[in-house]
Amino acid sequence: MIKYIGSKRRLVPVLGELLSRAGATTVVDMFTGTTRVAQEWKRRGAHVTAVDSARYSAVLAECYITTDANEVDLGELGLVISHLQSLPGTDGYVTETFSRQARYFQEPNARRIDAIRDAIEAGWSGHPWRPILLASLLQAADRVDSTTGLQMAYLKQWSPRSYQPLDLRVPELLAGSGSARHGDATEVVFGLSEVDLAYLDPPYNQHRYAGNYHVWETLMAWDSPEHYGVACKRKDLREEHTASVFNRRRQAPDAMAQMLGALQAEVVVVSASDEGWIGVDDLAGMVSGRGGVEVLAFDSRRYIGAQIGIHNSKGKKVGQVGRTSNTEYLILAGPAEKVARMVAGYPKL
Repeated sequence: MIKYIGSKRRLVPVLGELLSRAGATTVVDMFTGTTRVAQEWKRRGAHVTAVDSARYSAVLAECYITTDANEVDLGELGLVISHLQSLPGTDGYVTETFSRQARYFQEPNARRIDAIRDAIEAGWSGHPWRPILLASLLQAADRVDSTTGLQMAYLKQWSPRSYQPLDLRVPELLAGSGSARHGDATEVVFGLSEVDLAYLDPPYNQHRYAGNYHVWETLMAWDSPEHYGVACKRKDLREEHTASVFNRRRQAPDAMAQMLGALQAEVVVVSASDEGWIGVDDLAGMVSGRGGVEVLAFDSRRYIGAQIGIHNSKGKKVGQVGRTSNTEYLILAGPAEKVARMVAGYPKL
């Protein structure tokens, strides 16, 4: 999976076990991001619906959640990826924008990204394998970028991994059914069917995923957007409609309450943080009408950028390291006996 500040990598085993204890077979992941949680649930046999507004999330969901590995000829897929891997590089948007103007990729890799992305668009548009090929390229690019993970900026010096050649790999597809919904979760929620379990992991504060991962958004959209600033962010990120309602302190609580009210799910699980705008007690209150409510608490290391301090454009350290850890919460609500069984043995708040 790609480097991602919102990833629930450390909590995936917990969320997987919660699913199993709930006996859930139909689930919805409302802010799926890199699909880590959705993949774990599909791996455990559930039918997952993965929802997100980001283009890169939609591609990953179509690759790992919608695609049934049993229906893919992996030998033929491997040949296609080998062909893409062999393409010579070409100058294009990625080379000019994300290598020469902004140093996200070394030029040989940027030129190959351009060539491969063009080839996918020309030969595989509309084909069921398109999201698989795009996911392969996205993950290959992530392995050779020159950032700490976020794309609000790039490293002053090239990262060691950026010197490695771009390497396409066949994604590890999962057997079973699932679906992907590309759209704003606050709108998609009203069209969802009833499920056994729903999981919500929205943005916690002002940090916008669209800006944090604008390179991946552009790579998936392949629309050569106008850009601004030293990071060459998409110009449309300056438009208000590209921000999530959860990035707005005053509007986030009402948006969450409306979503929770609209969800048709026996059990609801909500992720929160001690750095979030919506307090744990407030979230517990929003779901209290569903029956039993339990809150689990987990210590977590903060993102690497918070651990190395603040540097200016010349690479000089100008700020001190703040907190290096925070607390992640899981708020569960549903039938009291079931919720109690789900949380047994986990650290409660």
